[in-house]
Amino acid sequence: MQDNETNNVTEEIKQPEVMAEEKEPPKTKEEKKAQKTTEKAEKKEAKEEKTKTGKKKRIQDLENEIIQLKEELAASKNAYFKAYADADNMKKRLQSEADNVRKYRIQSFAQEVLPVLDSLERALDVKVEDQNIKNYVKGFEMIYTQLKAVLEKEGVKEIEALNQPFDPNFHNALMQEKMEGVESGMVIQVLQKGYMLKDRVLRATLVKVSE
Repeated sequence: MQDNETNNVTEEIKQPEVMAEEKEPPKTKEEKKAQKTTEKAEKKEAKEEKTKTGKKKRIQDLENEIIQLKEELAASKNAYFKAYADADNMKKRLQSEADNVRKYRIQSFAQEVLPVLDSLERALDVKVEDQNIKNYVKGFEMIYTQLKAVLEKEGVKEIEALNQPFDPNFHNALMQEKMEGVESGMVIQVLQKGYMLKDRVLRATLVKVSE
């Protein structure tokens, strides 16, 4: 009797295992078709999601590339404009230097000729009575006149100084003297003529100024 009870207990314990091992009933054609449709839809959705993700990544990559290209373009533009400005400034500087060379081309020559002009003026200021010497003086006068005309043609002109207010930009005061009836700061004597080369002081005038 004890053995029967033991067998019953054993059967009761094994019964759930048998139930657990039971297979699911076979699916109908409709269920299989529905499952395939679902799986197909899931695969399509997964593929579309993958494609969508790939497109987003590609778009992001393109946007990053556009940003990089824009930065490179901006840098290239800045470099171009800087190079253009430098070239333009150099061109203007060279043009200005060339203009100055042409404008003041005889400066060195004129500075060397001025002492000759001074010597001729001093020689012509000497009073002579001898007729033969006077003939020579006339020749010197012609040379002086021609030389002065050539210099004036090139833009060399005498600076007006006598009886003019003293101007340190054009005059160099060597002496001062009090003179009745003349206000202070006036040029009362020219000790050496000054000259301009166009708009540049070639040589300042040496003057005596009233106190």
